[in-house]
Amino acid sequence: MFKNLLTGSPARRTGMFLFCLCLLVFLLSCSKPAAQQPQQGKGGKGGGRGGQGQQAISVTVAKAEIRDLPVYLTGLGSVTAFNTVVVKSRLDGQLVTVAFKEGQNVNKGDLLAVIDPRPYEVALSQAEATLFKDQSALKDAKLNLARFEDLFKNGGVISRQQLDTQASQVGQLEGSVRADQAQVDNAKLQLAYTRITAPISGRVGLRQVDVGNMVHANDANGLLVLTQLQPIAVIFALPEDNLPEISKQMHKSTLAVDAYSRDDKTKLASGKLLTIDNQIDPTTGTGKLKAVFTNEGSSLWPNQFVNIRLLLEVRKNSMVVPTAAIQRGPQGAYVFTVKPDKTVEMRTVTIALTEGNFTAINTGVNQGELVVTDGQDKLQANTKVEIREGPGPGQQGQKTEQTAETTVQ
Repeated sequence: MFKNLLTGSPARRTGMFLFCLCLLVFLLSCSKPAAQQPQQGKGGKGGGRGGQGQQAISVTVAKAEIRDLPVYLTGLGSVTAFNTVVVKSRLDGQLVTVAFKEGQNVNKGDLLAVIDPRPYEVALSQAEATLFKDQSALKDAKLNLARFEDLFKNGGVISRQQLDTQASQVGQLEGSVRADQAQVDNAKLQLAYTRITAPISGRVGLRQVDVGNMVHANDANGLLVLTQLQPIAVIFALPEDNLPEISKQMHKSTLAVDAYSRDDKTKLASGKLLTIDNQIDPTTGTGKLKAVFTNEGSSLWPNQFVNIRLLLEVRKNSMVVPTAAIQRGPQGAYVFTVKPDKTVEMRTVTIALTEGNFTAINTGVNQGELVVTDGQDKLQANTKVEIREGPGPGQQGQKTEQTAETTVQ
């Protein structure tokens, strides 16, 4: 057969050569010395995962601690002035004085503007003159009535009809005097309206009318807008499922509310929850809440958007681990705990709530146990670890005050 192969065609001889070459390579690979192959089992150095020479995985750990854990509810709010007044003139006239500066803080009763008072001073003088005239006529009528009564009692020439007529005249003049007095009071009131004062304490907005213009009581824009900034309110919304618990906590104590900037990094003001709206928005499934802030630093402005954090309660003596330690798998939440022999154990845990950088655990971890917070992706049960230093729960707590956000499980 080999003779036939050697004497065959060139293509046939080439194929036979390639076959023999492949067979030779295969035989050489099978004959590699056993010393060059990796050893497994109990072996010493260089052994597999089960050997004592297993390479340790570098991880960061933290201790499980018992501590008080605040529960926050967060929402987006809009700053609303506690009171806003469009200051208008109550009468028609020419604006002769503007007594405020734009952006000025004013107190209740401070003078803001003056309407030309002269027409109203004239009207007051006319009303007072009419009153004086009718008062004099009434005085004379009362004297005549007294004379008529004396003459009638003494059998004089005065008839009963004349006496009654005089008494009626006295009554009419008394009515006129009262009407005149009302006109005088009204004229004084109109004159007082020429001096426009601040109805509330607050901050003056931009001037709407300049000196010299005619103003009217029905002007839509008024003279200025006065806004009360201290205190100030924030309206925000929370899911309807949270409202019963909020109402319950409100009956126990005053709930603290913090306002943060849009980027949630800067705390703007601290206040308290004032009230809950009496209805739920059916389109969003949320209820509105109103918080009040003293705003002493003027850090809040009307129509400003802020992030709101409502301190609902403080969970006392909670078993707490860093949130970074929590892992999730098909069987639920779990953590890796470090045993005394520097190997890890996978523990299933029951989560009570997650609060920013902290998570409260109901079951699965004991106080003082070390839990892995970084490097879990390389771990499995009984993996040997090397502990590297990292921030503990106490250090993470400083950051939590700025990044707190609660989810109740």
